[in-house]
Amino acid sequence: MSEPSPTPPKRRGRLVRFLAALLVLCGVAAYLVVQYITGGGGARGCEVVSSPGGGTSYRFTPEQAANAATIAAVGTGRGMPGRAVTIALATALQESGLRNIEHGDRDSLGLFQQRPSQGWGTERQIMDPAYAAGIFYAHLAKVPDYADLPLTVAAQRVQRSGYPEAYAKHEPDATLLAAALTGQAAAALTCDGRPEHTATATGPDAVRAALIRDFGRDALQETGAEVGGTPVPSPSPAPSVTATAHGRTVTVPVAGSARRDGSGRTERERGWQLAQWAVANSSALRIERVSYAGRQWTVGSGSDQWRTVRSSGGAAGAESSAGAVRIVTGH
Repeated sequence: MSEPSPTPPKRRGRLVRFLAALLVLCGVAAYLVVQYITGGGGARGCEVVSSPGGGTSYRFTPEQAANAATIAAVGTGRGMPGRAVTIALATALQESGLRNIEHGDRDSLGLFQQRPSQGWGTERQIMDPAYAAGIFYAHLAKVPDYADLPLTVAAQRVQRSGYPEAYAKHEPDATLLAAALTGQAAAALTCDGRPEHTATATGPDAVRAALIRDFGRDALQETGAEVGGTPVPSPSPAPSVTATAHGRTVTVPVAGSARRDGSGRTERERGWQLAQWAVANSSALRIERVSYAGRQWTVGSGSDQWRTVRSSGGAAGAESSAGAVRIVTGH
């Protein structure tokens, strides 16, 4: 009985090419999945640009955007200047990548990798982004002349990190984010706004609760929380957020004058902070449209930019120039 003949060379070549193509397809599929999850390369995500139509940009996920917006809101709500917000954002970029992570070195947790064992608060408190940001600012405020120090020095005075030089590399991105999220840069932040599957609370009530959480209420002050004898400062003198809702729309009044608040911002800048805060939270809160100062962001098509809105008579900004930020939620 003769031995079976070996696989013909042509058939073997086709098999090798088929397996190679299959591996390439699997790699592409894996790449697309990772990009979608992380918000990179055209997938679900947000972007801040330094100037309309180009310039320096920073792209991040909806989770990172919402956390960054909270850090900025907590800072300005406590009368901290823009430099403090930049320092806080650079610190969170280094410590957690702006993700509220439940692990770290030893018992470090959250956005700033704060440690319960060192008196930063309970695990539950530290995992609350507003708490974590507030207690960071409380300690930063105690650093003499922190606004005039190099960023890495100011951050290190608070964090006591084993790698103090690491904060400096995040300063350009943190500066860009702070400009948008404190309202100094108008219409600079956009998100594609795809709803998060984990979103549990939506609608006007959820938006108002999130506004109060980040801007108008100091939960730490209510509970008397301290770190090393340092209470988190009250949000005063910055004004509290008042919001009314009609149907699916939340309206936040913002006067249009050049008067400055406790953190040195004009009320127009405060309006842009609120508007871009809403866009940063659009995925988590299922926000569909945000209008302010004659500009409008809408989820979906064209959500990569703010468009000028006009009234039926052709005047720009009729809907949103009356001193209010309007936030329209999904069903």
